[in-house]
Amino acid sequence: MELPEDEAEVFQSSALHVSPGLTIPRGELTTRATRSSGAGGQHVNKTSSRIELTWNVQRSGALSDVQRSVLLAKLRARLTKDGDLRIVASTTRSQYRNREIAERRLVKVVAEALQPVKKRRATKPTRASKQARLDEKKKHSNKKRERRPPVDD
Repeated sequence: MELPEDEAEVFQSSALHVSPGLTIPRGELTTRATRSSGAGGQHVNKTSSRIELTWNVQRSGALSDVQRSVLLAKLRARLTKDGDLRIVASTTRSQYRNREIAERRLVKVVAEALQPVKKRRATKPTRASKQARLDEKKKHSNKKRERRPPVDD
């Protein structure tokens, strides 16, 4: 995934630039700040620095029908029943930094989901690899045979 040249521009503008064909308007994002969990002492008990970023994939006007169907299929496990993609960030003590982190994660998740899947080309094992496999099997078989006790007739 490639981010635009000036990352600061991406996160300061009125929209998130995911790819040349997709820009998510900030108006479609819902941001909620809550208290973080875990260690942090009094600071964590008093401030709401955890950011929960939500974007509705089903109702987004930024997506084409093809992009929407791809995202709904690939992100199926991450979406709510209503089609919301929820990203949570609580790694720093700063609400602002957590918001940036959540937005970066959203851009990364969407960009990766929209990447086309490479088709697998069927290949056959080479003659040399087949021979090497058979030689290895013979070696293994001989090793096992050598370990057996001698048979008295």
